[in-house]
Amino acid sequence: MNYIGNAKSVQALTVYEVWRDRFLRDRLRPAVRIAIFFAFTIIVYLLGEAIFAPREFKIVYLYTSAAVELGLLTCLMLQKTSIGQRYPGLLFLGFSWSLTVVVQLGLAAAKVGELPILTWSLAFLTQATLIPVRWRLHLISQLGVLFCHVGINLILNLSLAKYTAFRLSGFYLYLFWFCLICDLSVYWYECLQRTEFSTRRELESAYQQLEVAEAKYRSIFENAGEGIFQSTPEGRYITANPALARIYGCDSPSEVTAKFTDIEQQLYVDPVRRNEFLRSIEESGTVSDFESQIYRSDGSIVWISEKARAVRDSSGSVLYYEGLIEDITQRKQAQESLRLFIHALSHDLRNPVAGMLMVLKNWQTKTGESIAIPRSILVRMIQGSEQQLRLINSLLEVHAGELRGLILHCDRVDLRAVVEAAAADLQPLMNEAQATFINLVTDDLPAVNADTTQLWRVFSNLIANALKHNLPGLNLTVSAQVINAEKLMINQREAKQDIEKLPITNYRLPIPNSQLPITNSSTSMICCTVEDDGVGILSEQCEHLFDLYVRGYQSRHSVGLGLGLYLCRQIIEAHGGEIGVISSPGAGAIFWFTLPLAEYSR
Repeated sequence: MNYIGNAKSVQALTVYEVWRDRFLRDRLRPAVRIAIFFAFTIIVYLLGEAIFAPREFKIVYLYTSAAVELGLLTCLMLQKTSIGQRYPGLLFLGFSWSLTVVVQLGLAAAKVGELPILTWSLAFLTQATLIPVRWRLHLISQLGVLFCHVGINLILNLSLAKYTAFRLSGFYLYLFWFCLICDLSVYWYECLQRTEFSTRRELESAYQQLEVAEAKYRSIFENAGEGIFQSTPEGRYITANPALARIYGCDSPSEVTAKFTDIEQQLYVDPVRRNEFLRSIEESGTVSDFESQIYRSDGSIVWISEKARAVRDSSGSVLYYEGLIEDITQRKQAQESLRLFIHALSHDLRNPVAGMLMVLKNWQTKTGESIAIPRSILVRMIQGSEQQLRLINSLLEVHAGELRGLILHCDRVDLRAVVEAAAADLQPLMNEAQATFINLVTDDLPAVNADTTQLWRVFSNLIANALKHNLPGLNLTVSAQVINAEKLMINQREAKQDIEKLPITNYRLPIPNSQLPITNSSTSMICCTVEDDGVGILSEQCEHLFDLYVRGYQSRHSVGLGLGLYLCRQIIEAHGGEIGVISSPGAGAIFWFTLPLAEYSR
C-alpha cells in the first residue's frame, strides 16, 4: 500500500510540475513584454534628457538601457524555440538578470558605484507579482544580482565613498527584507497553488470515479432484465427503467411515470393487491415474491413478481418504495402446463394400467393352479403395455433433448425413400382408418443432408397425427419441392390468395418473411408438406400446436401426451429448418417443414 501511495504522490507531483512549467512559460510572455516596454520608456526618457538637459545626460545610461532592451528581446525570441519551451527557468533568469545584472555591468563599465535600488525593487516586485511560482528561481536571481554587485565592486574597486557605512548597511537590510518578502509571498502562493492543484486533481478523480460508477449503475439500470422502480406511497411511479416499460407494454420509462399515477386502480387486476403490498411492507419493511396479475398498457393481462422495500427519512416516515419487478407470465403458464401434463399423464397411464389390473384380478379369482387366458385378452394386455412404453419413451426423449439437445447422425438422404418407409410402417393404421395415401415426392428430387431415423420420425408423427385426429376415409398427401428465395416469395403470395378465401381468422404462412432461412436468391431448400382433408384445426390451437405437452383439438379421444409435434419441431430445428401448420375448421390441415439441401446444409 505504501508503494502505491508513493507512486500516486510522485505521479501527482509530476503532473503539478508540468502545470507549473506551463504556468511559468505563460506568465513569462506578458512579463517580458512589460519589461521591454519599460526599457523602451527609459530609452525615450534618456533621449529626451540628451536633448533638453544635456548637462545631466550620461550616455552610459543610454547604452545600458539599450543593452537591457536587447537582452529582453532575446528572451522574447527564445520563448518560441524548443530551448525556451523545455527550459523556462533559464528564460526566467535571463529576464530577471537583463533588468538587474546588465544594469550592474553598464554602471561598472562607466566606473559608477551607484546602488540601483529602484531598478532592483521594480525587477523583484514585477517577477514576484507576475510569476509567483518557483521561489528558488527568485532567490537565485536575487543572489546572482547581489554577488554580481559585490564582485564587480571588489574587482573594479569602485568607490562607494558617498555612502556611509550606516547607509550601506541600511541598503542591504532593505534589500534583505524586500527579497525575503517577495520570496515568502512566492513560496506561500506556490504552496497554496500546490494544495489547490492537488485538491482539484482529487476532486476531478473523485468526479471521474463518480461518473464511472454512475455510468456503471446507469448501465445496470438501463439494461437490467428486471423492471426497476421507485413509487410514492400515494401510488405514483417516480422512476422506471426500460425493462419495466417493456413489462408494462410502454414505449419508454417516461410513459410509465406519466401514465401510471394510480397504481391501485390502473395496474392491478385485483385492486386489493395494492393494499396487501403496502401492508406487507409496513409489517416487515420489505416484500418478496409478491405475485399479482396486472394490466399492461394495451389492456392485456400478465403475471408479475415484486420485490421491494420502503425508504424512510430520519423520522421514520416513508419517502418512497423501491424494488424489482419480474414478468413471470411464462413461468405461470409453464406451471399451468405442468398441471395439463400431470393430468394427462395420470389419465393416459392410468387407463391401460387399470384395465390390465382389472383383467388380472378377475383371473386371480378363478380356482386352480393354472389359468387359461383368451388370446383377445392377451392382445389387449400387450397393446396396453406397448402404449405405456411409448408414453414413457416419449417422456425420456423429451427430457434428454431438453438437457443435451438432439444428437443427429446426418448423411445424404433420399426423401421419397423415407416417406415410403414411414407409410409402410403405418399401413395397418391407415387400413384401419380407411385412409387413402398419396406420395408425390419424386425420385429426381435432390438429396438432403439429414438424420434418416429422425426424419422418418417426423413423417411418421405427422401422418399418424392426421390419422388419429380425423374420421375414417381420410385423404393424405405428402409432397416436396425445391424452392429458392424468389419462388418462396411467389408461393407466399399465392398461398395468401388461396387461404384468404377460407374462413380463417389466424393462420401461419409456410415461412414468415422475417424468418426466411435463405441468404440469397441462389440458395435453395426443400419444402415438404403433409396435407389432409380432415376436420381442420382451430386458429388458436395452430398457434401453440408445436409447444410442449399441447395436445390436439381431439384431445379427449387422444391417448398421447402431446409430445409428437413438439418432437417434430425439435428435430426440424436441429436440422436448421422451420415447421408450421396452415388450417381452419372444416378445411383440412397442411403441415409443412423445410430442410436445406445437402450442399447448403448448416
